[in-house]
Amino acid sequence: MHFESVAVEYAAARPPYPASLWRDVMSTGLVAPGRRTLDLGAGSGQVTKVLLEHGMDVVAVEPGANLAAIIRQELPRAAVIQARAEDIELESESFDLVTAATAVHWMDLRIVLPTVHNSLRHGGRLLVWRNVFGDASAQVTPFRREMQRIIEGRKAPRAGKPDDAQANADAIAQTGLFTVERVIRYRWVVELTTDQVSALFGTFSDWTAAEVEEVASAADRLGGSVWEHYTSWLISAAPRRSQ
Repeated sequence: MHFESVAVEYAAARPPYPASLWRDVMSTGLVAPGRRTLDLGAGSGQVTKVLLEHGMDVVAVEPGANLAAIIRQELPRAAVIQARAEDIELESESFDLVTAATAVHWMDLRIVLPTVHNSLRHGGRLLVWRNVFGDASAQVTPFRREMQRIIEGRKAPRAGKPDDAQANADAIAQTGLFTVERVIRYRWVVELTTDQVSALFGTFSDWTAAEVEEVASAADRLGGSVWEHYTSWLISAAPRRSQ
């Protein structure tokens, strides 16, 4: 529940998803007025907001009380359920689209995916996507070297592979409930001031306050404004139906 303690900062500091990713979401034909979406792990409502702007009916599921309150205040048209994705109950075939943006790695898919599968209408899709800070195939920036130095100083490595698109796609497919149709990857860059670095890294659940201060100091030493690479990925999965 780290995000609860930085709910306001989370809403302000996290960068939006790239336009190319959104174009691929729209190309599914499922984002349209009158269609119904379930947005799992909705956070501060970044995805919910875009879907509402396209005329969709959105049910936003967010376990954090502070984040759920932000959605209710900023997006009153959304129906908000304050709960974990594992704990919700849904009617059969009640949604055209289910989304999980930078959230699925927190969920127990053995519990969540059967519920999602049952809730999707004929022709519906599960779309899972994520922004990843960094790009392994890009030239290493001075800021990235400073960041990596901090990470290498930790006593324990980060658990799991939440940033790995294929690992997430495999986890979805292994349930036997969904066929992964596409895994699309995107590359982009972002410019961050020292204050923006401090705010952004402060929302990362695996960064301590001391590490955030250290990485912000690094950005300051590098001129107070740094360029960093991002990647994003999108997984489209279709529910498998018995013949």
